[in-house]
Amino acid sequence: MAEEIRIGLFGPPGAGKGTQAQLLRDRWGVAHISSGDLFRWNLKEKTSLGLKASEFMEQGVLVPDEVTIGIILDKVLELGKKEGFILDGFPRNTHQAEALEEALERQSRGLDAVVHIDLPEEELLRRLGGRYSCRQCQAPYNIDLLPGGAGKQGTNGSGHFTCEHCGGELYQRPDDSSEAVGRRIEVYRNETMPVLEFYRDRELLLDVEGLGSIEAVNGRLLEVLQR
Repeated sequence: MAEEIRIGLFGPPGAGKGTQAQLLRDRWGVAHISSGDLFRWNLKEKTSLGLKASEFMEQGVLVPDEVTIGIILDKVLELGKKEGFILDGFPRNTHQAEALEEALERQSRGLDAVVHIDLPEEELLRRLGGRYSCRQCQAPYNIDLLPGGAGKQGTNGSGHFTCEHCGGELYQRPDDSSEAVGRRIEVYRNETMPVLEFYRDRELLLDVEGLGSIEAVNGRLLEVLQR
């Protein structure tokens, strides 16, 4: 049943994992567990974990495993044994993948699938340059893809874009700056790509082309999952 499905969304920064996770969450009614959202919540609340994680996020490098694994697994293991979820931004290396696999097997069952949203690097650079987030609800946006085009839709009268969900101001995170973007892609290529083979060996990996509209990518994603 859809409400019991457990999947991971995988892909480079800018591939649209957050947007697709929200669409699946709304469609299936399952939890959306985003590592980035959890870290930003801790930063907003000025917890020690949030302040520690922010040092790494602003440099565009991965947060240390001991921090990441603890906060994600606490959230995952809060759910009932039959509750589904969508993981977004975790695991990011094979050590994290092994820790997740072990924890889920102890609880009940592992992931049903891992979807890899694939995009060429030139498209990633273009997307990340226009990526913004809502300060209040953290919904992701791309300024170039807003209805009516950049500067024509969703402003609050002061020249700032506003969120269509909650009305919050859209802003560009420090880890989406041009310098940080290049480092994030390099880190992804060197440290995260091996996770693909980890899940391919377990016959869980599903590849989806990430080019095209949000709706087109979502259609491909649903198609491979329904198989």
